[in-house]
Amino acid sequence: MKLWQFSPTSKPTIIVAIAIITWIVWLLLLGAQDAFSNLINHWQIAITMLFGSLIAGGTSVGGGAVAFPIFTKLLHIPAHDAKIFSLAIQSVGMTAASLTIYLTKIPVDWRVIRWGSLGGALGIFLGLKWLAPLLPPDILKMSFTIMLTSFSLTLFILNKNHKHKNNFLPIWGKTEKLACLVAGIIGGIMSGLVGNGIDIVTFSVMILVWHLSEKLATPTSVILMAINAIVGLFFQVTIFHDFPIEVQHYWFATIPIVVIAAPLGAVLCSKLNRSTIANSLIVLILIDMISSLLIIPLRPAIIMSSIFSIFLFSGINYWLYRLPSLKLSK
Repeated sequence: MKLWQFSPTSKPTIIVAIAIITWIVWLLLLGAQDAFSNLINHWQIAITMLFGSLIAGGTSVGGGAVAFPIFTKLLHIPAHDAKIFSLAIQSVGMTAASLTIYLTKIPVDWRVIRWGSLGGALGIFLGLKWLAPLLPPDILKMSFTIMLTSFSLTLFILNKNHKHKNNFLPIWGKTEKLACLVAGIIGGIMSGLVGNGIDIVTFSVMILVWHLSEKLATPTSVILMAINAIVGLFFQVTIFHDFPIEVQHYWFATIPIVVIAAPLGAVLCSKLNRSTIANSLIVLILIDMISSLLIIPLRPAIIMSSIFSIFLFSGINYWLYRLPSLKLSK
């Protein structure tokens, strides 16, 4: 049997194999005593990422939507460290989910991944290098939450109107390449600012502009986020030399958790129908919005930036939604 010809029943085997290989490397690098001691000392972070990675592997929201507010407000971790940790842990968890998606032949659009990744590499460098030091973390987080919320409202309307969903994108020209490149740059910038973003931005283009099915757009966005996280972590370590020791401890504590939870999320998503995926995504985004309102202090600058973000992102999503639908066949 060839490597890529797996039956559906082999999915648990693939998940377990990826986890065991990762655990062995984890134990060899740290030693059994230090590895488990680190896990016990940071159990709150491990539990947070159990849920965060499950969501990250199965949706386009990303684990940062769960981890960032909990880390910064409940666990009192600096926003800068929370962002770096988000990139670091997604480079492991999302990669494990991506391997599961690839090996189990879950459909994705590799053209979107290639061109989105090119833009994402440029975008995350711009976000890490120039924009992240300038913008306050709470404003960034609330603006990102507003972007997610405006998209969830558009997605709700889209599903309520029962628009035709395309299962693939046979038309692939300069316009589509440029759209993926631009979405990748914007999403990469967001990833450089808050630790995730390229997944939801490219997902928005696939859903709102091309009306692709969520069952195709979701795993495509997961692989995009995995690549973007790896690139971002590489820049963070090799170019900016900024990977704090404490963040490394958080990372080592959660690696054995996310390599199981993120692939499980990807497999569970592949079992759901597109309307269930869309509704689940809407609920998760609304939870993120409510938690942000409760956790982030609503100082005047936050309120003004939130109002601006509402009009900006709602206008963009409405414009994308109203673009003429592509005449694609199933």
